[in-house]
Amino acid sequence: MSDNFRSRVVTQGVQRSPNRAMLRAVGFQDQDFTKPIVGIANGYSTITPCNMGLNGLALRAEAGMRSAGAMPQMFGTITISDGISMGTEGMKYSLVSREVIADSIETACNGQSMDGVLAIGGCDKNMPGAMIAIARMNIPAIFVYGGTIKPGHHNGKDLTVVSSFEAVGQFSAGKIDETELTAVENKACPGAGSCGGMFTANTMSSAFEAMGMSLAYSSTMANEDAEKADSAEKSAFVLVEAIRKQLTPKQILTRKAFENAIAVIMAVGGSTNAVLHLLAIAHAIGVELTLDDFETIRAKVPVLCDLKPSGKYVATDLHKVGGIPQVMKMLLAHDLLHGDALTITGQTLAEVLADVPEEPPANQDVIHPWDNPIYAQGHLAILRGNLATEGAVAKITGIKKPQITGPARVFESEEACLDAILAGQIKAGDVIIVRYEGPKGGPGMREMLAPTSALIGAGLGDAVGLITDGRFSGGTYGMVVGHVAPEAAVGGTIALVQEGDTITIDSPARLLQLHVSDEELEQRRANWKPLKPRYTTGVLAKYAKLVSSSSVGAVTDLGLDQA
Repeated sequence: MSDNFRSRVVTQGVQRSPNRAMLRAVGFQDQDFTKPIVGIANGYSTITPCNMGLNGLALRAEAGMRSAGAMPQMFGTITISDGISMGTEGMKYSLVSREVIADSIETACNGQSMDGVLAIGGCDKNMPGAMIAIARMNIPAIFVYGGTIKPGHHNGKDLTVVSSFEAVGQFSAGKIDETELTAVENKACPGAGSCGGMFTANTMSSAFEAMGMSLAYSSTMANEDAEKADSAEKSAFVLVEAIRKQLTPKQILTRKAFENAIAVIMAVGGSTNAVLHLLAIAHAIGVELTLDDFETIRAKVPVLCDLKPSGKYVATDLHKVGGIPQVMKMLLAHDLLHGDALTITGQTLAEVLADVPEEPPANQDVIHPWDNPIYAQGHLAILRGNLATEGAVAKITGIKKPQITGPARVFESEEACLDAILAGQIKAGDVIIVRYEGPKGGPGMREMLAPTSALIGAGLGDAVGLITDGRFSGGTYGMVVGHVAPEAAVGGTIALVQEGDTITIDSPARLLQLHVSDEELEQRRANWKPLKPRYTTGVLAKYAKLVSSSSVGAVTDLGLDQA
């Protein structure tokens, strides 16, 4: 147990501190004052299907803690549903919520001197937000993923939430009628759980399992299946044992753990958002991690899993054929995983994977065999050039044309861009610029799922480029480049692009280039003036004031130790 716990409970207990009276009111008996106090950070909410199934898991974890000899103390934290807020002003609060969640968990755990924490999350920002807090506090901790949603079904096809966004684009392009659009909407999300493809939630759950902060197989379980609740209870037992051994995140979240997470994300075809979130978690724990590390690992790791958004299958399909442990064992067998990395169970990753076969099951094509990968190299590339001197992030697989050079179509917001697409004003060969959507400029770095899905629905996904200082949903695919840094709000080159300028996206060369002379750019820069802040009060104003570049994770406490 921590020194804080001993000071509060044992020392003050002998002195009959009034603190004991407060604890008795919430259920402590005499024998409980020597037990570890363990927080359960519960992201339960009926705002989104991703989180509406979390409370049952939290109660199972609570019961498990009591059985293991700890005193659980449950508290809540928030969520923003990306899928519901997508394409609206509310989406600006999504990435902001990551920091609010991290701050709230840190505040509750440190404010009450908790000896450990079990965090339960489902929607995209619950997950990195919880892990940022865990990294900051460095008390024994485990993450319990709320589980994935099961796929919807329509006309013999599996559906995800992205199917609904793409159906809007198809309807606007006259490819489907309103009856079909309504059918997809009604069937896309059949119950509780996070978005079913290898979108951001399932990407981050996979990363946390690879990092050793969640139990094996837990990252691809469905929320509604009994094994998910069993895993939550087992997680509680594992955490209590970690508290007794004082196994802390700093021992687990090492450089090797982050490299393992990146390798797994590449192998499963994960979300671009993983780049942003892993950079932020690394900052919180004090591990040096840069955009270049993603590019280095990308070049070594093949894409092994055929998963949505660009592939055929969903997370529950991956789970049936071995889940993340199967993928990790394949990477380990080819020296692309650090097997000596420690996990929350106290075992090394190699020990956890000891009984997993080195090859995936036969007669399935969710996980491809090593000698027949979907792509020879990873899909998340870091692009640079005069349009992104600090870097930008792109998915470079699953597209027919990896290069495009075309005229810039410039929009100052996501809404303006979407209106142009739906009105048929975007043509094949165009390169869309959506700017002032970055961490500071948005503020909040909105995801461009609505415009990208509209392009896919209109049949332009492989014919139009889209570049933004905002983000993309994990459900996005196509010729898209996000996280452009420096962003427009701070005078990055993306702010200087003019309608009709020629731009090149060259994925194989990892190049993002504006074909304007240096002299012309300097003249434009001299005439550029920053926009007035879109918000001057409240959480968005505070966020815009504090947030760093996306190239270092869009964190809000960068450099505070030097202030």
